[in-house]
Amino acid sequence: MFPVVCAPLPELKMKKPIYKRIVLKLSGEALEGERGFGIDPKTIASIAQQIKGVHELGVGIVCIIGGGNFFRGVEGEKNGIDRATADYIGMLATVMNGLVMSDALEKVGVPTRVQSALEIKALCEPYIRRRAIRHLEKNRVVIFAAGTGNPYFTTDTAAALRAVEMDAEVILKATKVDGVYDKDPMKHKGAKKFTALSYLDVIKKQLRVMDTTATSLCMENHLPIVVFDLNQPGNIRRVVMGEKIGTLVS
Repeated sequence: MFPVVCAPLPELKMKKPIYKRIVLKLSGEALEGERGFGIDPKTIASIAQQIKGVHELGVGIVCIIGGGNFFRGVEGEKNGIDRATADYIGMLATVMNGLVMSDALEKVGVPTRVQSALEIKALCEPYIRRRAIRHLEKNRVVIFAAGTGNPYFTTDTAAALRAVEMDAEVILKATKVDGVYDKDPMKHKGAKKFTALSYLDVIKKQLRVMDTTATSLCMENHLPIVVFDLNQPGNIRRVVMGEKIGTLVS
């Protein structure tokens, strides 16, 4: 009997994330679930699990959440509130959402820090760029609240600004639909989905990806935006791993 010589098996190459540091932009409405207002515990727990899955890959995560599930500055102005005051109220709503997200992540074992552009010492740290970067280096998820701290600027603009400041490689904008369409797909059955767009396309066609200020800031700093469906479990991880889902703006 001759000994059987087996050829060595080729080394399996483990697929790695294509991004080392990301900004995850969540709308306040993303936390509502089916309630239509406020925060749905099941929804926030599901999002926390998705973020945990990406955190375990060693990806640095910055999270920015809007406040539309509680209050919108623009709508407050329509109801007679001074615009600047309304915007500050909206910023406080984002602080509430940031604290809820922090709590949900800590409960599943993900360390976090909440930093606010408005100083609220009893609840969260003030925004300090170098401290935030240090938190990321220590593998903590950093949650930015209160937008830019200035009225007349959206949380989209805050996401773009913080992404540039944190040296993030991409903004992941989580929405209720699976990408960017030429029309609202919830209202128009024949709406066309875009798989890729340029920044100028977004601005010229007035597509509701991010506001013009945020889009321009991303364009100037060559920061790509991926718009995808948050309601599909695992989608954040899929984007980070390089799967072609949603719409890429670059």
